[in-house]
Amino acid sequence: MKNSLKHYKNASYIALAFVILGYVVKFYPAYLTGFDSAIQTAIRGDLPAMASQFWTSITVLGNVIPLFSLVFVLAVFFYWKSWKAETCLLVGSLFLMMGASTALKFLYQRPRPTIEWVISTIGYSFPSWHTAATMLVAGVLTIVLYQRCQSKFWRYFGQILVIGLAILVAISRIYIGVHFPTDIIGGWLLALLLLLGLYPTYDRYRFIWRFQSKQK
Repeated sequence: MKNSLKHYKNASYIALAFVILGYVVKFYPAYLTGFDSAIQTAIRGDLPAMASQFWTSITVLGNVIPLFSLVFVLAVFFYWKSWKAETCLLVGSLFLMMGASTALKFLYQRPRPTIEWVISTIGYSFPSWHTAATMLVAGVLTIVLYQRCQSKFWRYFGQILVIGLAILVAISRIYIGVHFPTDIIGGWLLALLLLLGLYPTYDRYRFIWRFQSKQK
């Protein structure tokens, strides 16, 4: 219970940070212009061809079909291993994030950046769906690796790999021009909020189901 309260308290801090950022995005977007523009300029440069090819390849990892295909394969693998709580956390958190992200986009209705886009897209800008989704999946895998992987080397390697890929996807969204850096921060906050908020329930059922021999 003590650890659960700690997670919920941290989740409330993240929620507050998201609300504050969202409030500024909605009512005082001009205050964010300098911050966003400086980071956009630093990351995009003059859009060199090799960099554009790299970042357009990376950003695809966060698209719906590749990401959902990965989640489907992982969910099947987890279930086959009798990791039912892990399966529920992976699939449930992703679908919850989808609903929350969609609702928040319509709530804030932030237009996309007006700079040149390398790849076109549709919809509102804040928070970044690609960023939230990839970081959420990476966060779930980080938890699973921590709890399931016996080898420290492969555990740390896997955690660094999935978090690193999620960060690269987030940067790619800035490079291709479809998101402000503050959209990326919003996506990370949303993913962290969901992970912290759902972890106590996941951990409790993981313990109960293992005690009841419903999972390994």
